[in-house]
Amino acid sequence: MVPDIKMIGLKTVLFLTFLKHCTEAANILYVTPFTSTSHNMLLSPIGLELARRGHNVTVITSHREKHPPPNYNQVMVDDIKIWEVMSGGRPNVFTMTDITAEEFHHNVLWDAGLAFTEVVLNSTEVRDFLSKDNAFELVISEQFFQEALYMLAYKYNAPLALVTTFGNCMRHNIAVANPLQLATVLPEFLDVKEPGSFWGRLRSFYFTTYEYIYWRFVFLRKQEQLVERYMPYLPKERPSLYKLQQNCSLMLTNSHFTFDSPIALLPNIVEVGGLHLTRSNLTLPKNLQTLMDDSTHGIVYMNFGSNVRSAELPVEKKKAFLNVFRKLKQTVIWKWEEDILEDKPKNLVTQKWLPQKEILAHPNVKVFISHGGLIGTQEAIFNGVPLIGVPIYADQYNNLLLAKQAGFGEILQYHDINEETLEKALNDVINDEKYLKAATEVSRRFKDRPMAPLDTAMYWLEYVIRNNGAEFMKNPASNMNHALLKHRSKSYHSLASKLAALGEPTTTCCPEKNQALLCGSQNADLRNLA
Repeated sequence: MVPDIKMIGLKTVLFLTFLKHCTEAANILYVTPFTSTSHNMLLSPIGLELARRGHNVTVITSHREKHPPPNYNQVMVDDIKIWEVMSGGRPNVFTMTDITAEEFHHNVLWDAGLAFTEVVLNSTEVRDFLSKDNAFELVISEQFFQEALYMLAYKYNAPLALVTTFGNCMRHNIAVANPLQLATVLPEFLDVKEPGSFWGRLRSFYFTTYEYIYWRFVFLRKQEQLVERYMPYLPKERPSLYKLQQNCSLMLTNSHFTFDSPIALLPNIVEVGGLHLTRSNLTLPKNLQTLMDDSTHGIVYMNFGSNVRSAELPVEKKKAFLNVFRKLKQTVIWKWEEDILEDKPKNLVTQKWLPQKEILAHPNVKVFISHGGLIGTQEAIFNGVPLIGVPIYADQYNNLLLAKQAGFGEILQYHDINEETLEKALNDVINDEKYLKAATEVSRRFKDRPMAPLDTAMYWLEYVIRNNGAEFMKNPASNMNHALLKHRSKSYHSLASKLAALGEPTTTCCPEKNQALLCGSQNADLRNLA
């Protein structure tokens, strides 16, 4: 049968028209300045993929891409790590094991969040960039305690999209009137040993209330002061940072219901968990490839991530790991940040840096000993690797609890680490097939999606551009009753102070008028903002 030439021609024209519509280049500002390597692992693929799809992407970042596309313009943040701007400097992260969620917020997130936002706005290249005339159709920002940067969406009169390297965010849920579901969904940085119990749910309710009120009426106020200092040319009658959060067009979350707790979401809150695993052209270095191929009994892989340094383990815990590893027939690969590790067993290989995604993709890996960070947990899920987790802070316990509940992980508390507990955990996970079976099943369903998570992110970001901010996706309830809130703002501010005192009785941080959060010697100017 001879094909209908006219029909083929019509289909070709329609296809090319559709293709042109879908790939029309937009100017996009991508704001991801945080210094954490793990955050960048998830965030950088979004900007790079937008550029590969033909968009003109300008990224404000601490991580320089070595070989970016020509339409990927990098505005570099001054080379100051977040630990450097914290009061007291970088701690031994293992000492943070026992701090409460409230202490973690006061000592790290609130304090360093303000200080590092100022570092970004005061960076040489950023100040130069902001002084120039630019136009953007979309501003994308990481959501991580740097809300002053949301004002760039107002500056450029562009829709705002947010990306979080974590999963659920209660602050955002409240702001945009997404159902909270406090009985089943935890705040991202609250560790609760029994979240389904009455006391677990009460703890979650208290913390959600504390975090929201302190953020809304104390922390955002100080972020507003940074806007006033570093963007003085903006009109005083501008939207508040809270209003910008309320009005954001899209939120991409690093979660997926196949592993995280299922949650009801508005149409403009989209799960893209595992996004960084979609594209990878990297292969293992030859020495690691040979080592892993030749390890007939399998591999035990240990890595506590980019922020937790194994080399800072106390001597007795380091010895426990070494003595247990010495008994194994498996080869052990351990990220160890120093040149020398004394008393190292013959079956142990250490390196300061390891290509984790590629290692976990190797079929000989039997177990991953991890701190429970979300990025690494998702890499284990993607590759069907069982976990033994040692949670230290933030969301790590929650991630590992989900792995344990799903049947492919065990939790080994930091203070419980000794030869007996470690050896038992390793023997159980390596030798009991139920862990591998559960890991394989969770991996299968984690990948079972209508499209890859990176493609999902691209679709919705371009959707916001095509639909001029997609106002129709936002919940109208987010704009209700705010006149009442304005009249009660002073009462909420007072309540925030009291909750802060309850949550962190030893803190020197005070939200009273004319007293700012002290953000360390690197940022003395911040002390004069209030």
